[in-house]
Amino acid sequence: MRADTFASVDVGTTKVCTAVAEIGDEQAIRILGVGVCPARGFSRGMVDNIAEATQSIADSVDKAERSSGTRILSAHVGITGSHIQSLNNRGIAAIPDRSHPIGSEDIERVLEGARVINIPSNREVLHAVPRYYVVDGQDSVSDPLGMHGQRLDVETHIVTASTSAMQNLMKCVESAGVEVESLILEPLASGEAVLEEEERKQGVVVADIGGGTTGIAVYLDGSVYHTSVLPVGGTHLTRDLVAGLRCPYIVAEEAKANYGHAIPSMVDAGEMVDLDCFGSERQKSVPRRRLCEILQARCEEIMEMVMSEVKRTVHDDILSAGVVLAGGTAKLRGLDILAEQVTGLPVRVGVPRHLQGLSETLDDPAYATSVGLLQWALKENGMLYAGHRAGPSLAFGGWLRRVGQWMRVLMPE
Repeated sequence: MRADTFASVDVGTTKVCTAVAEIGDEQAIRILGVGVCPARGFSRGMVDNIAEATQSIADSVDKAERSSGTRILSAHVGITGSHIQSLNNRGIAAIPDRSHPIGSEDIERVLEGARVINIPSNREVLHAVPRYYVVDGQDSVSDPLGMHGQRLDVETHIVTASTSAMQNLMKCVESAGVEVESLILEPLASGEAVLEEEERKQGVVVADIGGGTTGIAVYLDGSVYHTSVLPVGGTHLTRDLVAGLRCPYIVAEEAKANYGHAIPSMVDAGEMVDLDCFGSERQKSVPRRRLCEILQARCEEIMEMVMSEVKRTVHDDILSAGVVLAGGTAKLRGLDILAEQVTGLPVRVGVPRHLQGLSETLDDPAYATSVGLLQWALKENGMLYAGHRAGPSLAFGGWLRRVGQWMRVLMPE
């Protein structure tokens, strides 16, 4: 793996997507290769079969390596699941010498203080995202570096996750031959890929409706305010079709993609769809509108669950930018219209932005997380790619880890 390339692994309930990229022109990400494989061994975003999950990841990584012509030694990995919890916490630090400006050490110290929270022993802090700083009572400071003051506060968004869920995911990725650079919450990654800065400032909700989960990220005043993951997603729509139409899962999945619509009234009432079903008559015709009515009921439920979670933390009146849909289920026809009716907010379908190279492959809401993992990693760590500034993740220890990986590649057991 060249020093100027980096990779992400989006581990979902229905697919595993590995992307390899480098820094392109004007800080855009240039996609070098993509590997997408069906996911096995995962349920609602979490590992339920180590061997199958490892093989799915290995297949995806292998495809991405062939596509990019690059050996993937390490990657930034997405994590999701209903075990995810979040809260906002404030860190406080005194500045010992008021004659000296606030330095990076002071910022690191106050952020470390914000991470100190009382959580159960079976949970770990996944992220501590600074929302804004306060310098001697001056509120909403975006960057205190170089300012003078005696007291520095930081308001942070803390994301915690199940230790066992994190360990199981890391074990699968590392068993597939890839070192885990960092674990990144998938709704936060999707927000990086699909949101505009103005939307973050005015208040927006990202609803990343994947296969087995729906990730939620609420942004206010330019920063993340709340995150959570609901254990419901696109597979539930497909299972509803299996139960309602009495057909195999694969048939229901194809029917959802080819004939599905979240607004049944927008479908011709007389249109029929031929499906391979269970029973003695292997094929039967069903009204397309009936199929769409089944999908509409579940889509309404998902959007109501999303809004219920959002209203638990903020008043929806302050979400001026509304809702941005991401994930594979966001491609369902009419879902944005239905979401507007349910939420009473503006809704659009988000696709990854600012891409170069093989961007047409990832120009799809289903790959918002894959692209966002790359963008989040670059923003958070300031990595040394293509001559850019080095950050903590590629410091001395990180390079030692990579040297060890190269030695394992060159001298296999």
